[in-house]
Amino acid sequence: AGRGPPAHDSLSIEGASDVRHPTHKEGLRMMESAIAAGDPVSTLGMPALDAAKGLRSKSAIGTWSGGRFMRFGQSMGDDGLIGLLQEAPKFGVRTFVTSDVYGKGAADLLLGEAISGMPREEIRVVSMIGHDFYDGTRAGMGGYQRFTDPHLRGAGDYEGYLRMAAERSLERCGLEKFDLILLHNPDSIGYSDAEVWRGMGKLKDSGLTDMLGVAPGPANGFVLDQISCFEKYGEFIDWSMIILNPLEPWPGRLVLPAAERFGVKVMARVVDHSGIFHDDVRPGHWFQSGDHRTHRPTGWVNGGCAKLEKLRPYAERHGLTMLQLAAFWNLGHKAVEAVVPTYIEESGENDYARGALEKLAEMAAVAGDNPLSDREIEEIAAIGDNTGCMPLKGATAKHDCAPLPDQWAIDSHLASIAERWGVDTSW
Repeated sequence: AGRGPPAHDSLSIEGASDVRHPTHKEGLRMMESAIAAGDPVSTLGMPALDAAKGLRSKSAIGTWSGGRFMRFGQSMGDDGLIGLLQEAPKFGVRTFVTSDVYGKGAADLLLGEAISGMPREEIRVVSMIGHDFYDGTRAGMGGYQRFTDPHLRGAGDYEGYLRMAAERSLERCGLEKFDLILLHNPDSIGYSDAEVWRGMGKLKDSGLTDMLGVAPGPANGFVLDQISCFEKYGEFIDWSMIILNPLEPWPGRLVLPAAERFGVKVMARVVDHSGIFHDDVRPGHWFQSGDHRTHRPTGWVNGGCAKLEKLRPYAERHGLTMLQLAAFWNLGHKAVEAVVPTYIEESGENDYARGALEKLAEMAAVAGDNPLSDREIEEIAAIGDNTGCMPLKGATAKHDCAPLPDQWAIDSHLASIAERWGVDTSW
């Protein structure tokens, strides 16, 4: 725990130093003018959309967008998602995130097709591995057994599994190496076992990836587990991907001091708060059967929309859309280096629905200096404060039976971490 922060690489792609980013208000005016003129969103003529000039957003796009593999809104289908991914670099979004478990390899194949014509040096590709869909069984929303499940294998076989999973994912994506591999939704063993992280380290040593990290989930929580993992295995961990947005500052913000201390860069997901910050999920919104968001607590749309209106003046003050406001709020935290909204085609008919491509276009302006002040960051967090709004996953004082793949008891080691880092464990 006394080790200093390691030197970690960056996912960013540096652009030409002589190119000026448009201001956020300029970008918004350009986008609105182009839409009013009937121009396709993919060719808005904004300087920030010109990939040849090397401009970039601080945003990534995941293969869970578009409703094809994760049921958010209606599915765009294979061709629609491929098209969305191929448009991303035009908006400066050049980091792509996939998971081998999505569609049991199908998402990897689809991403591989989408990026096949892109110069490799101009994009970054992130893979998440850890759900064993090869030999394991699926347990509903919790996903497949983790590869560390004792019923599947012992510690001596972790390294072999990780190498196999990484190599197969690379083959499906048509790549020789990933820029970053994240351990996807680990169980308690994944966070704590030295053999897991030795195996992860071997992936980097073998040239299968440049960087390593962890992606907790699928639900929210895992605070003590991440901090413990950073303390024990920080030498291996470059990135962590967590749930964080202005309407869900808790518990993600509790992880940020440790991430900063150990030099772990954070990629924030669910930036759009399951569509609320896209501004086309409103009170009375209809979700089709099986939509991933139907598992949120009753009343979350009405409550979220009410808080959204309290946040709107902050966006208007800086000429931002609500999604841009959410993205910059995340990036206003020192440890947060990237954001990954979910781009959703909403189901049903309404006169305010917006396409996924239009939402993606907004991220072109999420670059350059952050327009939000430290005071605004804290004021926004206070409006969105959600402390204690849900039972958390991972180590929790409310779990007192045998460990589950996504929930377990707080042991003495994790209790000491909570005390040292000032984390309230009453939840």
